[in-house]
Amino acid sequence: MCFCWYRVADASEYLVITGAWVDDLKIKKKAWILPGQTCTVIELSPVNYTFNVQAMSAEKLPFILPAVFTIGPKAVDKEHDPKLEAIRKYAKLLSSHEKNSKHVEELVQGIIEGETRVLAASMTMEEVFRGTKEFKKEVFDKVQLELDQFGLFIYNANVKQLVDVPGHEYFSYLGQKTQMEAANQAKVDVAEATMKGEVGAKLRQGQTLQNAAKIDAETKIISTQRYGEGKKEEIRVNTEVKVYENLRAAEVAEANAELAMKKARWAKEAQVAEVEAEKAVAMKEAQLQKQVEMMNAQTMTEKLKAENLSKATVEAETKAQQANWILNQKQREADAILYQQLKEADATRAAAEAQLYARQKAADGEFYAKKKEAEGLVQLGQAHGNYLHNLLEASGGDYSVIRDYMMINDGMYPEIARINAEGVRGLQPKISIWTNGGEAAEGGAGGGNVAMNSIAGIYKSLPQLLSTVQEQTGMKPPSWLGVSPVEDSQPGN
Repeated sequence: MCFCWYRVADASEYLVITGAWVDDLKIKKKAWILPGQTCTVIELSPVNYTFNVQAMSAEKLPFILPAVFTIGPKAVDKEHDPKLEAIRKYAKLLSSHEKNSKHVEELVQGIIEGETRVLAASMTMEEVFRGTKEFKKEVFDKVQLELDQFGLFIYNANVKQLVDVPGHEYFSYLGQKTQMEAANQAKVDVAEATMKGEVGAKLRQGQTLQNAAKIDAETKIISTQRYGEGKKEEIRVNTEVKVYENLRAAEVAEANAELAMKKARWAKEAQVAEVEAEKAVAMKEAQLQKQVEMMNAQTMTEKLKAENLSKATVEAETKAQQANWILNQKQREADAILYQQLKEADATRAAAEAQLYARQKAADGEFYAKKKEAEGLVQLGQAHGNYLHNLLEASGGDYSVIRDYMMINDGMYPEIARINAEGVRGLQPKISIWTNGGEAAEGGAGGGNVAMNSIAGIYKSLPQLLSTVQEQTGMKPPSWLGVSPVEDSQPGN
């Protein structure tokens, strides 16, 4: 490293000088770098940051938002920022990291992704998809507020075409809908254009035939007139051309004379300029030599001072870098803890939403089952009512016939007999035997056919049995069995 050297920054660069005789840091476009000073060149050209943000809109629709931000150090305006504070902040940000480190890129990308994700969640899918001016304005206002503390500025923000999250094909279906609508509209336009073309063709054919006849007649008249006028115009043009040629020849001669005079004057001025340039170079060399000798003397003087201050300066810079590294590590640990807490809160909220959704679906399923069960009971009741209505119509409206049929069909009589038997079991009931007389003693001479006698005995005891059932239950026997003794004994029968 030279003892003293002169450094000039490019158009898009600035020099950041620290060290001896500089309190904080000095920002210049050109400067002498003295012994004990360090010079760093920072680039002010904006950088494009491209990333894909997984966000969710206000309608809870997930999507991927590809975006490109052009960000760089804030442009210098010495009238409003004479101390170049924006560049000073940016220089301090770069000084705490290595030159090839991606810390600045990660910092900018983290700020943009966080603010963009929050902004997308407050907008509808349609607003984000169209990329309205309101979206860019919100990005500039919120992200720029965070970047100001690092001396950075957003020069441009663009949102690319949105991409569906796997399993949520919102944009795919929306594109299919738009494509089908455009195809249908194109079919309508083609049909309408075909109609207009056919009608217009017929109309133009008629007009063409009409105009052709009219133009043929007018052409014959005009052609004769144009022939005479053409002859006159040809004579006039030839005369004007001759006059013009003579004028141009005179002007060329005058221009040649003027050009010769100017060449002589220019040659004289060129020779004078060469002599002046040689003398000016010699004077400049003398001045520069004088400045170099003065700077050499100052360099020798400052060398002794630099040897004593260099060691203290190096130690101070080393301690400052260690303190910055420790601070950065603590900030990273705090950011990691905050990120973990945010993720745990998101997981808890998602689990609560899933549990609520499961309970709602279970309640809906139970309600649907109860509803279907009620509908089945209603339909069963309607079918049973139709069944009874058909039976009543078939019996001619006789309710007693329907009642007897249902009791026989449902096994009511055997059930009554079973219940009566259970009731009298073990009570030693008194049993009555009805007989109509006339039977012969078993084994007597007039016994006759024993089987026929048994059947005759059943028929003889049937009236008493039906009379007993009617007295105990109030049910009358069917009409095809005849009239019971109880009915015969009633008055008026």
